[in-house]
Amino acid sequence: MSAQKEAKQFARSFSHLLKRAVQYSVHLYMEEVGKSGLTHRQFTVLAAVDSFEGKSQTELVKVTGIDRSTLADLVSRLMAQGYLQRKRSKEDARTNAVRLTPLGKKMLKSSQVGADDIDRKLLAAFSAIDRRTVTECLASLSSAMDKVDEAEASNTSGKVKLKRRLAA
Repeated sequence: MSAQKEAKQFARSFSHLLKRAVQYSVHLYMEEVGKSGLTHRQFTVLAAVDSFEGKSQTELVKVTGIDRSTLADLVSRLMAQGYLQRKRSKEDARTNAVRLTPLGKKMLKSSQVGADDIDRKLLAAFSAIDRRTVTECLASLSSAMDKVDEAEASNTSGKVKLKRRLAA
């Protein structure tokens, strides 16, 4: 098979094109908002904490789609920068509630305008009619991932319960 034919097949791969779209989004983010010092994931965590004030890190994993260990690392870094704080949850003393500090609120507010501009730039690549369709299609993929996450959580929970019963 010729290199040109292989390149054409690769360029038609939906998963490859989706990955390239994510790379473009991150590129725009770094040019627009990255100057603030926040990475795209750090911005995502600050925005999630702002929207879900006082939620646990486990709940933030579900909201952001960032895996548990990466989110814990991000929260630690954002705490070290003075943007977040953790306190024991009133509902469950085993978990920590995560909140924005005043400095975190200021950083999020200053970055939000750029993040909104990035969404507009990304959607500008599509016609007005296609924007809604693309957004709905991406929401469908996101929903499919939510189902995978829920299934994995219930499988893990079931395994833990089974181990407890066997150990008892």
